[in-house]
Amino acid sequence: MPCRKMKTHPWRELAGVFASKPSKGKHLLQGSRMDMTWITDRIAVGGGIWRPEQMAEIARTGVTHVIDMQIEFDDSSLAEPFGITVLWNPTDDDFRHKPPEIFQKGVDFALQALDEDGSKLYIHCAAGVHRAPMMTLAVLGAMGWDLDDAMELIQARRPVVDFADVYVKSVKNYLQQAEVKK
Repeated sequence: MPCRKMKTHPWRELAGVFASKPSKGKHLLQGSRMDMTWITDRIAVGGGIWRPEQMAEIARTGVTHVIDMQIEFDDSSLAEPFGITVLWNPTDDDFRHKPPEIFQKGVDFALQALDEDGSKLYIHCAAGVHRAPMMTLAVLGAMGWDLDDAMELIQARRPVVDFADVYVKSVKNYLQQAEVKK
């Protein structure tokens, strides 16, 4: 019986390309292997931090805080030697509605982090395509950004982003509930 090659999810293949090849484009750290895109001067979004060398690259950019949205790996032990504060907010990339608590936890952490002078925030998941951009959208929305403008900015800076409708609806639901509580 012939051996069949297993199909992989196209985003996993794309994430592998970003993680393994340095780019001359603006979205990757120059000359590095870390997949990181600056959305604002203090907020970046991207893929997983799998090794100490990658966390060192993150630290060299001035990042002081990390929101880790991946369910696959907790970055806390990698960040500790660099004095980087991590919120592990494990979220499955299952294209299902996300509860407001996930966003509240991330937004509270982000706003507190950004309130510190000189702080920089890196929001990531495994590939930087769905979960991290979703949380970045929630953070920008909580900061007063119009969601359409925020999505346009995120996608312009990081074209690989895919805003799944269910995730955008989840962010809108969170922001509406957060507004009611004010």
